[in-house]
Amino acid sequence: METVEDVTRMHLVGGNLALDFVNTRTGPPVGPSDDDVLTGYPELVAWGAYAGALTGSEATALRRLSRADPDGARAAFSRALGTRDYLDDIFRSLAAGGAPGAAALDRLRDDEADALGHAQLQGGSTYAWVWRDDHTLARPLRQVVHAAVQLLTTGALDRIKGCGGCRFLFNDESKNRSRRWCSMDDCGTAEKMRRYVAARRTRGGAAPRKA
Repeated sequence: METVEDVTRMHLVGGNLALDFVNTRTGPPVGPSDDDVLTGYPELVAWGAYAGALTGSEATALRRLSRADPDGARAAFSRALGTRDYLDDIFRSLAAGGAPGAAALDRLRDDEADALGHAQLQGGSTYAWVWRDDHTLARPLRQVVHAAVQLLTTGALDRIKGCGGCRFLFNDESKNRSRRWCSMDDCGTAEKMRRYVAARRTRGGAAPRKA
């Protein structure tokens, strides 16, 4: 079983909070996932703090609230997994060049309406939505849902891609839109090593040249 420490060791490579949330499940590029760092509400809170969706004090308050209301925490965690499922459907469809289903988009719309119902507009150089006064157990999901809507409505959808070596999704911010890997330090390096070993085998198995 994954632990809170496992959550904080995962790499945030999505370039968007919603994609990083989808990437809490790992596995090969095609087929079902083979691991999941979100195994309970404490891990959800730990991920929110690690990914920047929660402050340290917010995370502490949510842990305290979850201990006081374990049934509510279980319900909030179940909702989080459902949110991740439909976000995965939406962004994996876009990464494959398709269109997300209407049901998933409807759920995102409803969750965004709920999220904004718990938010306030805070001014600065521009105004932004904040959830500082939201003390509900669903708090870790608010910014995830909002980030998903922002990516869909203001981002370049053709920059949403799937890694060639694992199931991670990412927002390709490279100038020529040529990024293929979630990270060159992980899947990119593994692919380079695979090609190197294959090339060595090919050279080793080639027929010797005639004198």
